[in-house]
Amino acid sequence: MSSKIGGIEYTQTSEIKGPLLIIEGVSASAFDELVDIETPSGEKRLGRVLETGGGKAVVQVFQGTTGLSVTGTKTRFLGKTMEIAASEELLGRVFDGLGRPLDGLPDPVGADFLDINGKIINPERRDFPTEFIQTGMSVIDGMNTLVRGQKLPIFSGAGLPHNLLAAQIARQATVLGDSEEFAVVFAAIGVQNSEARFFRRSLEESGAIKRSVLYLNLADDPAIERVITPRVALTTAEYLAFEKGMHVLVIITDMTNYAEALREISAAREEVPGRKGYPGYLYTDLATIYERAGRIKGGKGSITQMPILTMPSDDITHPIPDLTGYITEGQIVLARDLFRKEIYPPVGVLSCLSRLMKDGIGEGKTRGDHQDVSNQLYSAYARSRDLKALAEIVGKAGLAGPDLKYLEFGDLFETSFLRQRYDENRTLDETLSIAWDLFSSLPEEELTKVRQEQIKKYLKKEN
Repeated sequence: MSSKIGGIEYTQTSEIKGPLLIIEGVSASAFDELVDIETPSGEKRLGRVLETGGGKAVVQVFQGTTGLSVTGTKTRFLGKTMEIAASEELLGRVFDGLGRPLDGLPDPVGADFLDINGKIINPERRDFPTEFIQTGMSVIDGMNTLVRGQKLPIFSGAGLPHNLLAAQIARQATVLGDSEEFAVVFAAIGVQNSEARFFRRSLEESGAIKRSVLYLNLADDPAIERVITPRVALTTAEYLAFEKGMHVLVIITDMTNYAEALREISAAREEVPGRKGYPGYLYTDLATIYERAGRIKGGKGSITQMPILTMPSDDITHPIPDLTGYITEGQIVLARDLFRKEIYPPVGVLSCLSRLMKDGIGEGKTRGDHQDVSNQLYSAYARSRDLKALAEIVGKAGLAGPDLKYLEFGDLFETSFLRQRYDENRTLDETLSIAWDLFSSLPEEELTKVRQEQIKKYLKKEN
């Protein structure tokens, strides 16, 4: 062991277990401390301390342990946690999962260096989310409204178009008001090269890359980097929001890949597994990511999160979506039956919920009829689904006149309101106008969720 500038160097590596190094004879180290690792061939790698005590330290190697050996490997403890350079120069840039440039440009010059673990927002200083974010997607804006400072995850399944939806929201999302500065931080975790190219091309071709920061962790990158990627992205978002006063939308896909990396690390550490082999601290770990969204009283900026996760076997009770639902304020669920009908986005609205929607809409925020229109859409579509199931048993001939109108409404809802082109960006007024057009297909006496003055003002009485 020898003291050097920037840290203490050790050469006693006792064991290599998966992505972990076990270092002996460690006299001074701390949890989450950065570690420089030098292979016998002179290659440099980066790691961090996961556990320390009793003269030992467990070090997680970001680039993997392939090529390392217990003899000849040098580790230098740097005495600091991982930091990134934060500045407005990050906007318009593309980085890998650890914040290294992928766009051929030099490292950004940082106005400040920030710990990727972030700073905890004092609960007393948190401001309640009450302002509308327009995504251009009717099913979100009209029925599951996104509010600044909210955490609204998207639950998807294998093969469903969550990547298309994520890219479209990243391109189209905006806050109302010309004076508001808006930015998007997009973090892709464990994605294929083709998906990474798609995300990058989608933002570049639309021009949205100018207000975006893109972090890409690829499937062939070491899985251990996936634990770092969302924290790097959120640190960037916190700087833009709380230091520069911007409204930042953070989209993270796919949180399932993140949880799988946690399980891999936990298994290598031989921890007692919890549900389905995931570590018992999965809830706490996910909370350290999701709870970095929010607003601060007296501050101008905000961080809004839309994490995306794929449910294994479409099981919404799986630990990842289950625990996510406990932490976040609602969910948007993609439905496979709608996807089979070639409806995009295939959002199963009856399984969806935005708990903060009521606080971010209404007169002075969106439009006075917004909440009532949403309630009427939910009510009518739910009845149409029930009647459709009944018609499969008794046939349409067994249904009365109003019931047939509801069957027609259900089809119109899916093809006119729910279905949207990938390049279609609808304003809120257009979304609500489509909804009122749908209401005209129902008898007026069935519109029990909207008020009479709204019916007189907006309903087209074609029937």
